[in-house]
Amino acid sequence: METIVDREFGGERPLYNRHGLRLERVTIHAGESSIKEGSDIEAYDCRFEGKYVFWCCERFLAAGCHFTEGARSSLWHSRGMELRDCRQEAPKMFRESADIRLRRVVMPHAQETFWSCDGIDIEDVEAHEADYIFMHCSNVKVRNFKLFGNYAFQHARNIEIHDSDLQTKDSFWETENVTVYDSFINGEYLGWHSKNLRLVRCRIGGTQPLCYADGLVLEDCTFEPDADLAFEYSDVQATVRGHVVSIKNPRTGSIQVDSCGELILDANIKAPADCRIEIGGKLV
Repeated sequence: METIVDREFGGERPLYNRHGLRLERVTIHAGESSIKEGSDIEAYDCRFEGKYVFWCCERFLAAGCHFTEGARSSLWHSRGMELRDCRQEAPKMFRESADIRLRRVVMPHAQETFWSCDGIDIEDVEAHEADYIFMHCSNVKVRNFKLFGNYAFQHARNIEIHDSDLQTKDSFWETENVTVYDSFINGEYLGWHSKNLRLVRCRIGGTQPLCYADGLVLEDCTFEPDADLAFEYSDVQATVRGHVVSIKNPRTGSIQVDSCGELILDANIKAPADCRIEIGGKLV
């Protein structure tokens, strides 16, 4: 493996189509496609300032690296990438890629990151300004993820999330086969039009959660005081601990809750309109 240490590069394609390359304390200045079409690349303590760094690459590792805001769209159309202890300040990272692993990565400007990617494994990751993150992604595993941004995980499928703090409205829309364990999901209009969304021991905040859903399951979840008008037109199996401000027109299934401020079953309820509802152990 060729090693490059303490060097600076700029312009267009300075390390194009290189294979078996180790970079140590290398700086890539403004330019485009610096390591495009490469494979078996390792980068340690490097700084990336230009666009489109790792495009169409296979098998690369970045450890202790800094992607500045100018390095936007730097991880596209690639496979087999691992990032450890990195800071990614650029938006629009990770598109049309597969086999992605992140550990201890901070993303301050994560707008439109992870689009149409398959096979993502992240742990101890923090993402801010992360609107539309994980759009159209599949086969994603997440642990200890701190998310601040709206419209997360829309149109995604086969997702598993543990021990995370998700501050995001309009999240999990039109998803399929998503399970979230031991997490706080806070934002308006959670999980609308989803299929097979399962929440286990989660805390839920934000108005009108979990409406228009099919195959919705809640196990020992709790609701925040602003989580009102829940379950409208949903097919749901739910056990909820504590108090729910209001439940509105669930379509079918079963709901068990310790207490409920208002149960709304009006003329607009949709067939089959046979949801079994227990409040405080008493069938309504």
